[in-house]
Amino acid sequence: MPSLIDLRRRIRSVKNTQQITKAMKMVAAAKLRRAQERVLAARPYAEIYSHMLADVAGAAAAAGAEVSHPLLAVRAEKRILLVLVTSDRGLAGAFNSNLTKAAWAFAGEHQEAEILVEAIGRKGRDFFQRRSVKLTGEHLGVVDKARFADASAIARKVAGLYEAEEIDAVYLIYNEFKSVISQKLTLTKLLPVAMEASEEPKDYIYEQPPGQLLGTLLPKYVETGIYRAMLESAASEHAARMTAMDAATTNAADVIEGLTLHLNRVRQASITKEIIEIVSGAAALG
Repeated sequence: MPSLIDLRRRIRSVKNTQQITKAMKMVAAAKLRRAQERVLAARPYAEIYSHMLADVAGAAAAAGAEVSHPLLAVRAEKRILLVLVTSDRGLAGAFNSNLTKAAWAFAGEHQEAEILVEAIGRKGRDFFQRRSVKLTGEHLGVVDKARFADASAIARKVAGLYEAEEIDAVYLIYNEFKSVISQKLTLTKLLPVAMEASEEPKDYIYEQPPGQLLGTLLPKYVETGIYRAMLESAASEHAARMTAMDAATTNAADVIEGLTLHLNRVRQASITKEIIEIVSGAAALG
């Protein structure tokens, strides 16, 4: 049975841990509010951009222009690039493990193809460094800030590999932010760009031929897709960490309560034992 000193030391240690988890929860909550605002602001832009791209492609086809671009070329998927967006830090529950498991499962489902990984985030990089999957690049410390310049640089690299026919398809895997307690694991095909016809196409006024405009818009579409994934991942990470730290704080309180109860029982038993010894000694003297 642990002594009173050991129990007090354990209670003090758990209380210190509880203070840390509580502070981390508050920090995550503050960061989540800003990240959530950025996600909600970016979603309409990304959705309208894809519709506009389809409208421009439709206008180019209606004008008799051949809609062709390297980013639209469809090839047999012999070399697949998986852009994996994880976090740089842990303590976020199953946030990173769900992503890495899904990425590994994706590689298992496409064993006939060569899988390459472009890792955005330290956790994804570390996971695939220990496995038989080639890393084409790593980008650390960019998800939390989620700047468009970083997303643009990654998109240019990915698009360049596709245009050079070094890869045949690009898939993007990340956590989409739904709510504080819910993040949706999302796997989407980024390249080749698949444009669905709009139900109500817009009749734009073009200053340049639609086919030429399409060639300018397609690289921006890839940049927008990666940037949105980074924003969604940043918000999801803060939400997951806030939830995990809240659970850890609650668990610490339960542990402290149990240890305190045990401490009181041990102290009561010690006092009772001392009283019995005193009474026994007095009875023996009498």
